[in-house]
Amino acid sequence: MRECNATRRPQMSFLKMDMTQMEFPDASFQVVLDKGTLDAVLTDEEEKTLQQVDRMLAEVGRVLQVGGRYLCISLAQAHILKKAVGHFSREGWMVRVHQVANSQDQVLEAEPQFSLPVFAFIMTKFRPVPGSALQIFELCAQEQGKPVRLESAERLAEAVQERQQYAWLCSQLRRKARLGSVSLDLCDGDTGEPRYTLHVVDSPTVKPSRDNHFAIFIIPQGRETEWLFGMDEGRKQLAASAGFRRLITVALHRGQQYESMDHIQAELSARVMELAPAGMPTQQQVPFLSVGGDIGVRTVQHQDCSPLSGDYVIEDVQGDDKRYFRRLVFLSNRNVVQSEARLLKDVSHKAQKKRKKDRKKQRPADAEDLPAAPGQSIDKSYLCCEHHKAMIAGLALLRNPELLLEIPLALLVVGLGGGSLPLFVHDHFPKSCIDAVEIDPSMLEVATQWFGFSQSDRMKVHIADGLDYIASLAGGGEARPCYDVIMFDVDSKDPTLGMSCPPPAFVEQSFLQKVKSILTPEGVFILNLVCRDLGLKDSVLAGLKAVFPLLYVRRIEGEVNEILFCQLHPEQELATPELLETAQALEQTLRKPGRGWDDTYVLSDMLKTVKIV
Repeated sequence: MRECNATRRPQMSFLKMDMTQMEFPDASFQVVLDKGTLDAVLTDEEEKTLQQVDRMLAEVGRVLQVGGRYLCISLAQAHILKKAVGHFSREGWMVRVHQVANSQDQVLEAEPQFSLPVFAFIMTKFRPVPGSALQIFELCAQEQGKPVRLESAERLAEAVQERQQYAWLCSQLRRKARLGSVSLDLCDGDTGEPRYTLHVVDSPTVKPSRDNHFAIFIIPQGRETEWLFGMDEGRKQLAASAGFRRLITVALHRGQQYESMDHIQAELSARVMELAPAGMPTQQQVPFLSVGGDIGVRTVQHQDCSPLSGDYVIEDVQGDDKRYFRRLVFLSNRNVVQSEARLLKDVSHKAQKKRKKDRKKQRPADAEDLPAAPGQSIDKSYLCCEHHKAMIAGLALLRNPELLLEIPLALLVVGLGGGSLPLFVHDHFPKSCIDAVEIDPSMLEVATQWFGFSQSDRMKVHIADGLDYIASLAGGGEARPCYDVIMFDVDSKDPTLGMSCPPPAFVEQSFLQKVKSILTPEGVFILNLVCRDLGLKDSVLAGLKAVFPLLYVRRIEGEVNEILFCQLHPEQELATPELLETAQALEQTLRKPGRGWDDTYVLSDMLKTVKIV
């Protein structure tokens, strides 16, 4: 080294020395640079190895001046990061970890040489303060202009690991590895909250050409739950129709502010290029696609926490037809719309702003800014959920549809949500009497305040566990009520189960016998089933069939939902033509002037694909 550098760097000294016993005086240097030595020495966590590393790091601290820095280049394996951060934080030094950025050419290498990112530990020596427990941990990732302060060494280690996993994922995507469905969250650098959710979708059937390597699709706010954007099969269809080898869909998170499509593109450009497919030219322009050219509209109207259901939001979103919809979303499952209702046409955001402005003029200065009758803006004639439409169509199984509007109809609905299902029955079947059962009192408040729901002498809500309520009715002996229709639309609070609707206890045979006991002989039991576990679903169907010999299944296209129609007597079976004829007769009755029937809702269409189990 002396020979190589004698002419070019005559002021540099090259010395042979033991780094655990250096010969320099104390406080000799402002910087100690370690290019991989810590990684080379700390190969394991044996006691002998750790003692040697302790001596090395102690010598680093001895020869550095106060305010000086130990700059260590490392791959930041977990045990190395733990040792370095733990040692210097205990000494009262400031700990900062930088991720070393790759060049654009490295990002787009068809066969990257190395999958793991390189980090630089920067440990700044502070003057010891007796009794002080202050510890400073910072991370500066390559996409961030400034370091982010983290609360603990553990959180710093987690953040480094996240970036290592991301780098590995990018390298696998460039190597054409078959990873299946790939998704990741990009988080806000300041708050750590998810800001974008990305799904990587490859289309192996698309023939490569000069301009079809890669594209980014921005999903308008509020539309991420639609089948085309929210399900794997939908995204595959979207990618194939877009005609690109790789399409990345980008969902925008609620609670985040987005200025414009241009701002989103600028924010994402550098990061998404790391997910580009192998073989894409370095200077290739990557198109950003969307629906309608804008980022959509999402307005959070209300946010709260239910002791039973957890955090939830009420939000208004704009659909693809520019109509607005109100949604209830549980944040524990933020990609599933729990309840949805269409807003009346005159309830535009301009109108809402004008009403808010007018209310401010008319109220005292210290009054709370509460919404004015938010439920009054709901279009109660419209059912948003396809599974609700199918459940209503199941009333055709009662036969004599023309009499359903003239004779008393007793219904039990378990699961209220936003209340749209019992409300629709109440408004369109004038002789109906409905008992709705809801375990969560917060949901009754939500339905009443935000979704236009109200109780009446024909519709009562019972705050109770559906299991207990039905068991109580079934135990009533001869005095127990009997219902013409029983509907289950109740979700499970346990996300680990393979069946998210209903909870398993609702389809146990002992409980189904209780349901049977409060159903009229000619009645129909209608169940919304959401089950991804095929074995579990077969078991549920077999259990239902054992109690209800006549069982129809209606699959909801593009969704996991299946609507089950259960009856007690096989002789009640209707062949498909007869069933459709009955549904059409019921629909004609409901479409009479003055009933407010939505013209897009065709009952018979809901029953065309019904199958008998």
